[in-house]
Amino acid sequence: MKLFFMAALVFVLASPAAAEPPKSFVLRDAPEPVPALQFTDDAGRPQTLDMFRGKVVLLNVWATWCLPCRKEMPTLDRLQATLGGPDFEVVALSIDRGGPEAVKRFYAEVGVQHLAVHVDATSQAGFALASFGLPTTLLVDREGQELGRLVGPAEWGAPDMTAFLRSVIALREDGLVLKPQKE
Repeated sequence: MKLFFMAALVFVLASPAAAEPPKSFVLRDAPEPVPALQFTDDAGRPQTLDMFRGKVVLLNVWATWCLPCRKEMPTLDRLQATLGGPDFEVVALSIDRGGPEAVKRFYAEVGVQHLAVHVDATSQAGFALASFGLPTTLLVDREGQELGRLVGPAEWGAPDMTAFLRSVIALREDGLVLKPQKE
């Protein structure tokens, strides 16, 4: 099934109407399982990536002290406002040791309104995901498989990026394309 899904993704992305990934986004040859991640929400309650199964997830590992992350975060907030819903979620996972309060202060400072607070104060997520820098963003399919990643900051509202993400969101597990989301 996973091989079929990846073949369908390649087919959809290769079709003339489909969007190609932006240059900085590296797709995997085949989907790979994302390691089990444990983190907390704004109230300190345990969370896992499995809680988002059934959605396409853009998992962004970042920190408030990371200058490129700080610049990128408002674009992720706008992306969540634009595409977020039952089929897509931006999961901004902070590795700040200051916990949820540090993230809440940062969100208030820069005007983030659409992203939930997710924190891994142990920084284990970065190691588990083999991220070599911040920010690192993974595109995760509805089954929890990594489709690809982007290391470094991105302009998440750029037309090529949103077109690419819309084409991935429109792809169902069985390889059929759902009705495209409206711009």
